[in-house]
Formats: sequence, structure tokens, C-alpha cells
Amino acid sequence: MSTTNSATAAWLTQEAFDRLKAELDHLSGAGRADIVQKIEAARQEGDLKENGGYHAAKEEQGKIEARIRQLTELLRDAHVGEAPADDGIVEPGMLVVAKIAGDEERFLLGSREIAGDSDLDVFSEKSPLGSAIVGHKEGDKLSYTAPNGKDIAVEIISAKPYAG
Repeated sequence: MSTTNSATAAWLTQEAFDRLKAELDHLSGAGRADIVQKIEAARQEGDLKENGGYHAAKEEQGKIEARIRQLTELLRDAHVGEAPADDGIVEPGMLVVAKIAGDEERFLLGSREIAGDSDLDVFSEKSPLGSAIVGHKEGDKLSYTAPNGKDIAVEIISAKPYAG
């Protein structure tokens, strides 16, 4: 199931991988065909300089192509696997509750793509906070240096596998 061991690889559940692969397949096939039809229909309307439909369709095409590139790269480099063990040790794929600078926060450690449409905060394991807490366990107290240079105290309250 693992597609790479690259340092840039994102950890994804099998469900997230399948959902993103289906999105990529749609955008690469039917999504592209739809936008080509929209562009052609708008082109038939005449002068392209003042054709709002044509410009909107071209902009939409650019967004689709950018998403296709993003998904292709993400899926190519993804590490796909089961949810991490429920052992209280912080790692990608964990729902973490931590006291950060005195405030309790709940977030997913990993990729935004794992969380799907949820409004859950997500921190990359490569972020300053993420790289500081990976490998720590419930009850650990530590600090990390934020991008602004300040040391920020963190206490890991809980770390449980994310169950989307």
C-alpha cells in the first residue's frame, strides 16, 4: 500500500486516497471534457476580448488543471496506510488535543486532504508545531520556536487516531 518513503510524502488513509483518486479521475476525464465544451461554446459567441463567459471558462480551466497537478503530485508521493496505533504517541493521522501557550486546541496532524470537508484545524507534521510534537506522548510538556522567534509551551493532552 505504501507508494513511497520520501520525506515529502503525505500520510493518507486508504479512504482519503480513494476519494482523492476518484476526484483526480473525474477532473482528468469528464471535468476536462466539460470545460472544453464550455470554452468552445463561449468561443462561438464571438469577440473573445469582451466575452465574459469565455474568460470565466478559461479561468475555471486553469483551476482544474492546477488541482489535477496538485492531486497527481500528492497521490504519487502519498504514504497510504491504516490509521496509526492508538498508543497516545503523536504521529501523522492523529487527532491531537494540546494546551498551546495556555489555550487548549484540537487539531489533526497531517494533510488537509485527510480531513476532507470537516472544519477541523489541520497542522502539517512539517510545520514548526507539528515537527515539535511528533513522537511525543500524552502528558509530555515541551516547547517549540514559532516562526516569529517566540518559544511556545505545549502540553500534549491526548492523541487518538483520526476516524474521519
